[in-house]
Amino acid sequence: MKTWERALIAPEMTLREALATIDRAGSQMALVVDAERRLIGTLSDGDARRGLLKGLTLTDAVSAAMHTNPTVAKAGDNRHSILATMRQRGLHQMPVVTANGIVVGLEVVDDFLTTPPRENWVVIMAGGLGSRLEQLTRETPKPMLRVGTRPLLETIVRGFAAQGFHRFYFAVNYKADQIERHFGDGSRFGIDIRYLREDQRLGTAGALSLLPEAPTQPIVVTNADLLTKEDFGYMLDQHTASGADATMAVREYEMQVPFGVVRERDGHIEAIEEKPVQRFIVSAGVYAISPHMLELVPRATFFDMPSLFDLAAGQGLRARCHRIEGYWLDIGRLPDYERANLEFDEVFQ
Repeated sequence: MKTWERALIAPEMTLREALATIDRAGSQMALVVDAERRLIGTLSDGDARRGLLKGLTLTDAVSAAMHTNPTVAKAGDNRHSILATMRQRGLHQMPVVTANGIVVGLEVVDDFLTTPPRENWVVIMAGGLGSRLEQLTRETPKPMLRVGTRPLLETIVRGFAAQGFHRFYFAVNYKADQIERHFGDGSRFGIDIRYLREDQRLGTAGALSLLPEAPTQPIVVTNADLLTKEDFGYMLDQHTASGADATMAVREYEMQVPFGVVRERDGHIEAIEEKPVQRFIVSAGVYAISPHMLELVPRATFFDMPSLFDLAAGQGLRARCHRIEGYWLDIGRLPDYERANLEFDEVFQ
């Protein structure tokens, strides 16, 4: 909620004044704070009504009716987890506080449900061979493999469109005709689709050099073999707010060693850890790229995203990570493809 500061009140304010504040702020609650904006409690219309029914009057202080243990979100919490908490507890609004309890925002469920239009372009790298799924991709490009009731790429596009994105570029190469026949100019999906036709494979970043004009806002670049429920508008907002030049979506990946790992020194065993789990932070295949970064992409040359990020770091540009905590699946291997089909109805219908 952009006007959340209007909902801040002091505990000594009267209930009459607090209700007037709620009305002016257009919120469903007031945030009761001390002089340092540390959250003391919240007051909703319901809290005020229950206080009046217990004998309070409109001239009594807010502190006599406020809820002193409200559910809060912590600054930096993932929006998916915030929305999940709000749904689980039936909340329409939830204060956002720092670790010290200072109020820094107010999340409103309607903000999650309304979809403002996004002018940022989405570039989808759909030209790969899908060699790890060779038995399935001999006749069909991987983005057009059916997952659930429709092609994988269509689910990706629908997800972005539902978040307000409407201008897309598809980088195509392998069996591009199938993709172009299915999507056309995008009008039947309510979006605008244009094509970056690779005469040779250009990797996960090289096709950016084929854009016909320079964007004026950060763009989203994504691989065409990913299924996720990530909020990419939020990712872009965080990218812009941080002042980053490039943002890489990442996630935690676990890998279990199937043996007992021996720690030894000078031939003597110090410890044995049975089948330990190692954790890594890996690229999730989605990126937010500021316009000036495209100047680093060589023209019509095979060029991958890791090379772009390495080049940016070498030039002192700022690259940051954006953690994906919710659903994410890379359709790269046959077991992953089978899993996607099993989970499709539950996650994407």
